Amino acid sequence: MISISRLYCGVKEFAEHLRYSKEAHRRPVVVWNVTKACNLKCIHCYASSDSSPSSEELTTKEGLSLLEDLAKFRVPVILFSGGEPLIRPDILDLIKKAVDLNLRTVVSTNGTLIDLNLAKELKKLGVSYVGISLDGVGEVHDRFRGEKGAFEKVLKAVENCLRESLKVGLRFTINRFNVLEIPKLFDLVKEMKIPRLCFYHLVYTGRGRNLINQDLTYEEKRKWMDFIIESTKKLHEQGLKTEVLTVDNHADGPYLYLKMKKEGNPRAEEVYELLKLNGGNKSGVGIGCISWDGAVFADQFWRHYSFGNVRKRPFSEIWMDTSEPLMFKLKNKKRYLKGRCSKCRFLELCGGNFRVRAEAVFGDLWAPDPACYLTEEEIGLV
Repeated sequence: MISISRLYCGVKEFAEHLRYSKEAHRRPVVVWNVTKACNLKCIHCYASSDSSPSSEELTTKEGLSLLEDLAKFRVPVILFSGGEPLIRPDILDLIKKAVDLNLRTVVSTNGTLIDLNLAKELKKLGVSYVGISLDGVGEVHDRFRGEKGAFEKVLKAVENCLRESLKVGLRFTINRFNVLEIPKLFDLVKEMKIPRLCFYHLVYTGRGRNLINQDLTYEEKRKWMDFIIESTKKLHEQGLKTEVLTVDNHADGPYLYLKMKKEGNPRAEEVYELLKLNGGNKSGVGIGCISWDGAVFADQFWRHYSFGNVRKRPFSEIWMDTSEPLMFKLKNKKRYLKGRCSKCRFLELCGGNFRVRAEAVFGDLWAPDPACYLTEEEIGLV
């Protein structure tokens, strides 16, 4: 995650030690896809969820044991995802267990099920943050989600969370079909005083592979990155301290740094050091994923290669076992990167970006990330 509000606007944020400290790399943030079931049919779903739960989903007992292991392993965050996590019948029991174990607990949801009573319950249980996916305003969102009226349900969910003082934010995946909605999202955040807004770059996995030709061009990525930066600045100048982040393309960090250098911003070198502490992509190091059936992945997008299964070994053992070839390489990936990534002067800031995206396009997980939009001159090759 690249926090535009923190880096460009200089506003310190809650839990920023998870992004900008040496501690951030010691234990992974864990995404747990608790169910395959979802009540929507999103065209870009990385997990390829459908209407039915998998018969292989971890039981409540197995889930509680998993959370105990994660707590002992001292993971900083557990993120409940899906499918749609709030569909799972025992989800509140799992959330309660996570909070009782002092795990910072986050819910990633499509928002359609969060009525006022559920918002009250999530607040009461101690959920730290609810991230709600939104792909545009009105009909645009409904088309992405495959359900008429989904947008109105998202607005109601946000209202319910805000009413209960439950921290809530929007999660928007950028592509050609919805990029013109970005200004409307800033308007919505301003109107509703939503405390967080995350812009996700497209990752070509799951049903997201079908959108690979709908990713933005490099020129478009730069244009909209500039727009997001300037819009964030305006929000803060108007007194609205919304956290604005970009996610899943670590080229955004060097791009922001170069922009600040060009503008003569006196904080540019401070930002460089913060980005260096962040280290860029952390697949297999600072972030991991557990599927509904217990399979362990390098991140939530890398679902075709499992390091093992928590039904056979604890997550903590699987994660630290560098006898597994890919796990070893991801924890030492600078040795294996090829092409422009291996020679980039910003490698310590970006971390080589997304290996799974390189694999999807080139069939080689160590090839350059095709979503990097920095020029040869900018990365020091010319």
